[in-house]
Amino acid sequence: MTQTSPRLAIAVKGWPRLSETFVAQELVALEEAGIDFAIWSLRHPTDTKTHPLHDRLQAHVHYLPEYLHQEPVRVLRGVLAALGTRAFWPALKQFLRDFKRDRNRNRVRRFGQACVMARELPADTAALYAHFLHTPSSVARYAAMLRGVPWSFSAHAKDIWTSPEWELREKLAPDTAGAHFGATCTAFGAEHLNDLSSGTPVDLVYHGLDLSRFPDPPARATRGVGDPFRMVSVGRLVEKKGFDRLLEALALLPQDLDWHWEHIGGGALKHEMEAHAERLGLTGRITWRGACDQPEVIAAMREADLFVLPSRVAADGDRDGLPNVLMEAASQKLPILSTPVSAIPEFIDTGVHGILSDDAPEALAKAMGDIANDPALGPRLAEAAHARLHAEFTMQPGINHLAKRLRALMGTA
Repeated sequence: MTQTSPRLAIAVKGWPRLSETFVAQELVALEEAGIDFAIWSLRHPTDTKTHPLHDRLQAHVHYLPEYLHQEPVRVLRGVLAALGTRAFWPALKQFLRDFKRDRNRNRVRRFGQACVMARELPADTAALYAHFLHTPSSVARYAAMLRGVPWSFSAHAKDIWTSPEWELREKLAPDTAGAHFGATCTAFGAEHLNDLSSGTPVDLVYHGLDLSRFPDPPARATRGVGDPFRMVSVGRLVEKKGFDRLLEALALLPQDLDWHWEHIGGGALKHEMEAHAERLGLTGRITWRGACDQPEVIAAMREADLFVLPSRVAADGDRDGLPNVLMEAASQKLPILSTPVSAIPEFIDTGVHGILSDDAPEALAKAMGDIANDPALGPRLAEAAHARLHAEFTMQPGINHLAKRLRALMGTA
């Protein structure tokens, strides 16, 4: 029988999203590896730009009702279709059990989106796969129950560290409609999830980089001690990125250091960070670029002398995993200053591939000064990080593993 529709459905938070290049890179690579799928997005795009990667994807994108009241007829059809199946009652029981422990509208929206998804999935859909273990996996889990197909997930950072433990445990348990397998992009996260699992295996699958998408590193001129020192950061303006502490560190740099810092990214704290910089008297030394596409990001990295990402653990437990921007900086032989949070030390050994500093402003300022005042230090670290990237953090091994897992998942249906 000729296959007429994708047998795999992939649930994502939103498509496309500038801040999630790792998702786009994976999906394009899976498609090129012969995995046929459609995307089911829980949200409509909000970014005004896209990456070239997004344009390469051929898969069809379906948008679920972002808010149930916006498409009441579509939601009602989904619920009525589900109600007519035997699978509805176990799925409803699971939803009510979850809702009792998490009483909010988001939980209701997840079940409503799952009913719509279950109704609209092609008849020959064999499996579901969700990017992120929180909301997208909840929708995929309920929809998989309604359709009687297996599901799996890829977990990253916030979804691991801010989800309640009871929910993680149940998504990792076969007897509570848990996933058949999971993948996560850090050894730190894989160990944590496997400790919580009662049957679902969680594999370590580094995103790595598709190095064919990046130019060769530039031939950088050697800086003199008194030359201008250009720093760049790429990341959303949110608590876990630590940019508030970086601003305070910049204010501590010596007056005779001719520095400039460029920030790329949007985020909820944009106005707060800009106001903080103004209070510190830094406005003239900072360029706020806002959200940029990947060619713009790489161009900025090629012009800079140091990449800075002062990640930290947010008050709610949120934290980075292994940010792809660190590997992107390494691809351009740009020296890296970051912090030993989460899985960052899995890529950077401090003093070898970059500098991992305490996130206190004083420590960050000292590390920036050390690199600025030792023209040989940065290039040495960057050369080692570039070599490690090519040896251990390329994309294809992870894609090969994930494609094998997904083919096996679809074969169980």
